[in-house]
Amino acid sequence: MRAILTYHSIDESGSVISISERTFRAQVAWLARAEVRVVSLGALLHLPADADAVALTFDDGFVNFGDIAAPLLAEHGLPSTLFVVTDSVGRTNRWPAGTDRGVPELPLLNWDALGRLREQGVEVGAHTRTHPNLAHLPLDRLQDEILGSADRIRAEIDRAPNTFAYPYGAITDAAVQCVGSRFAWGCTTEMRSVSSADARALLPRLDMFYLREPGQLERWGTARFRCRLTLRAGARLMRRGLRSLTGGQ
Repeated sequence: MRAILTYHSIDESGSVISISERTFRAQVAWLARAEVRVVSLGALLHLPADADAVALTFDDGFVNFGDIAAPLLAEHGLPSTLFVVTDSVGRTNRWPAGTDRGVPELPLLNWDALGRLREQGVEVGAHTRTHPNLAHLPLDRLQDEILGSADRIRAEIDRAPNTFAYPYGAITDAAVQCVGSRFAWGCTTEMRSVSSADARALLPRLDMFYLREPGQLERWGTARFRCRLTLRAGARLMRRGLRSLTGGQ
């Protein structure tokens, strides 16, 4: 089974974007010794469909990625991709469009730190300019959010991003077309493993908040593990549908 794993913040708040440091360290230790390979995002998509492998992605670009995740992953020789919100680099995750209730306001890495991480082998990807719900934007602003974020990353760290992640997992045909025109890969929040049939701009990911309890990741590839993913994906779709009916993101 191939999958893209999604993390956001490593902190002790217990919020829906948070994983505790203890949990994260335990998961990395297991990945480092398990038979599941940890590879780059691009490498994952070129492996056979029956390969047991994951790619590690981190959304938003929190300072705790640089303080906790990056050194630990480097210690074990594990690659990662960090998706950054370019207009908020060096600030916090108080997005202009608003932040979900219960999510703590946390500092984000600045460009100097991102440049150093890139030199250390971390792949820096784009996560729009301001973290909006792309499904709510007119075409001109949607293109500016997506393409403008890529241009800013290239200007700041001297390397064009190869990957993109949709904020809130919100997609439209126009957004997918725009992402596909600039990036090799686009990552959604659809919670399932990667299939050979997946479009390169519509890759699913597993949100690690839902696999944070001890022993869950260790069941990788089992029928029980797959069943849990199916149930979680269904629950997420239901919540998203309710939120769209009430005008939420």
